[in-house]
Amino acid sequence: MLDFPRWKVISISLILAFGVMLSLPSLFMGAEGKWPSFLPNETVNLGLDLSGGSHILLEANPAEVATTRLQTMEESVRAGMRRADPRINIGDISRKDGVLSFMVRDSTQVDAAREVLVPLTTGAGLTGQRDWNIEVRDETRFVLTPTDAGLETAVDNAMDAATDVIRRRIDEMGTREPTIIRQGDNRIVVQVPGLEDPEALKELLGKTAKLEFKLVDFEADPQAVAEGRPPVGSQIFPYPDNPSGLPNIAVKRLGGISGDKLTDAGQGFDPQTNAAVVNITFDSEGGSRFARLTQNNVGRPFAIILDGVVLSAPNINEPILGGSAQISGNFTVEGANQLAIALRSGALPVELKVVEERTVGPDLGADSIRKSMIAAIIGSVAVLTLMVVTYGRFGVYANIALTLNVFLILGIMATFNATLTLPGIAGFILTVGTAVDANVLINERIREESRRGRRVIQAIEVGYKEASRAIFDANITTVIAGLLLFIFGSGPVRGFAVVLIIGLITSVFTALVVTRMFVALWVRRTRPKELVI
Repeated sequence: MLDFPRWKVISISLILAFGVMLSLPSLFMGAEGKWPSFLPNETVNLGLDLSGGSHILLEANPAEVATTRLQTMEESVRAGMRRADPRINIGDISRKDGVLSFMVRDSTQVDAAREVLVPLTTGAGLTGQRDWNIEVRDETRFVLTPTDAGLETAVDNAMDAATDVIRRRIDEMGTREPTIIRQGDNRIVVQVPGLEDPEALKELLGKTAKLEFKLVDFEADPQAVAEGRPPVGSQIFPYPDNPSGLPNIAVKRLGGISGDKLTDAGQGFDPQTNAAVVNITFDSEGGSRFARLTQNNVGRPFAIILDGVVLSAPNINEPILGGSAQISGNFTVEGANQLAIALRSGALPVELKVVEERTVGPDLGADSIRKSMIAAIIGSVAVLTLMVVTYGRFGVYANIALTLNVFLILGIMATFNATLTLPGIAGFILTVGTAVDANVLINERIREESRRGRRVIQAIEVGYKEASRAIFDANITTVIAGLLLFIFGSGPVRGFAVVLIIGLITSVFTALVVTRMFVALWVRRTRPKELVI
């Protein structure tokens, strides 16, 4: 038990030295330029409550998801009937009361129409239901009704996708360690530590970035369009920068290209006007569709629509075949860059509105750190003093192990680029207490064996062996609790769990391995005849 060959001593010493080296950049975070660049420079990130930043709660409207599903299903039905062989002729599709209905003109094609519709519906999760119910009424009229299970699945998928889009957008801003989690069925919590411009964050996250290219309905009556009355087969969008002065513009409702076919977007400048623009690139499918759109409609205007607002409606002077295009719309450089970020990260599948906003100032975080450090220092000094007074030499070894344990926790957290929050500091202090408890168990057990009359080496060996069982049992149960907190918790709770788990592992290592190495080296060097503890 006390046999520590040279290779083992060297290995443990290297591990400890490496852990200390990894922790030092976090301790020198405020001293820029004083840490050598050739050494590891990963640091522990400070959470929102310590470094300040922005907290935003976003909420989606499930009704919007239902409306989008209706529109998507209508386009799928039209395309499916058009591609059927032979083609299935249908009447106008109604979306009244959230239900799709249409009539098949030829009653002999009803079965064929059903065969087209069935593949358009899918199972709603694990409910055993379909996401759409298909009915035939009056022999030739089809009615497609969205099911509740299908809507719940669609909302859940939309929120998952929106969470991923938000994460990509924040990553594009260059911020580190944001907290982005779902809350309930239709809310997303976003916390970005250290963000100095919360308004830019709100604008970026609130932008749906749904980009569409649609043909302008130039045959529409301008007076009716200005009054908000669209022609059949068209829809009206606001056009703030309309050269004609009209507030709205009519575009063809079906067809066109959506922004989900983009592969890249970047801010640039128009070579003729030097105005800020956004250059976009389509994927192969989107490029082909855009080329066909421009080839078939040379001389006609098409609208560039972003989040339901027309940015511009230029004429197609010639086919655009390169798979690239340019978006203009009186942008500032910053506005064009923000739009490029939103387009690169993808469109939000559902509009998100800011329902709660909090800004934590860095002064409040600094005050939390200062008070936490004061509490930690007072508690640590008291514990270290008590260990030395109570256990003498063995208390000194325990104190050295406790100090090394702190360095190891910081080093591991820095390596994984973890975030330290105020609850994380609580977990940090808790693990120090756990490490003290382990050393108390060991030292008390050694003292007990010594009082029983065992020799020095035998008392130490039995003490470590018997105490290790209780230490492992206690720490394993606590690690399980920490894992459950990490799996089912969120935000600061997960931060607490991370620090707790790391601290438990390092405290077991320092208490059972490092202190035993110190004791073994002391026994080997001095060969004590009597044990004073």
